[in-house]
Amino acid sequence: MINIEYLVDRVKLVLVNPKGAWAKIGSEQIDRKDFLMSYVLPLVLIPTIASFIGYGLIGLGSYFKVSSLSWGFHQAILAFVGAFLGVFISAFCIHKLATNFGTQVSLDNAIKLVAYSYTPVWVAGVLTILPSLSIFSLLAGIYSLYILYIGFVPVTNVSEEKKTNYFIVSLILVIAVSVVVSLVLGAILLTAGLRTY
Repeated sequence: MINIEYLVDRVKLVLVNPKGAWAKIGSEQIDRKDFLMSYVLPLVLIPTIASFIGYGLIGLGSYFKVSSLSWGFHQAILAFVGAFLGVFISAFCIHKLATNFGTQVSLDNAIKLVAYSYTPVWVAGVLTILPSLSIFSLLAGIYSLYILYIGFVPVTNVSEEKKTNYFIVSLILVIAVSVVVSLVLGAILLTAGLRTY
C-alpha cells in the first residue's frame, strides 16, 4: 500500500535536506518488497509515464514534431525496467564490494542507498513530458551523486581511511551500470521492433 503523505515527506526530506535525511534513514531497516512498492515504484512511474507522453504523443523538435507510439513505448520501458535493473545491479555491486573495504553492507541497505540517491533523477523525470527539457535531467543526476556521497558512510559504515576508495569504486560502478543497462535495453527494444523515432 502506497502512503502518499509518507512518500511526499520522504522525497522532500531527501531532496531538500539530504544530510538530515541520511541521519534519519541511514540506520532504518527496510522490508525490501515494501520499500520497492511504496517508494521506488511510484517514483519510477514518474519518468515512465512522462516518457511515454513526451516521446509517444508530444514529440521532439521545434518546427516539426517527431513522435510515435513506438518511440513512446520504447522510452517508457527503458525508464521503467532500466530504473529497477539499475538499482538492483548497482546495489548488488556495492553489497559484494563491501568486504574488500573492511565493512559489511546488506543487500537491503545497498538497495536503500542507491534508491534514495536516485530520487532526484526520478522526480526530474517529469521533465521528459517535454523531451526538449530532458537535458535538465543531467543536473538531477549530478545531485543524485551528491546524495549518494552524503549517504555512503551512514549506510555502509565504512572506515574513514577506506571510505574514499570504496565510494569512488561504487560511483564508477553506478554510472557504468546505468550506461550499460540503457545501451543493452535499448538494443533489445530495437530488436523487438520498438523504434526510437
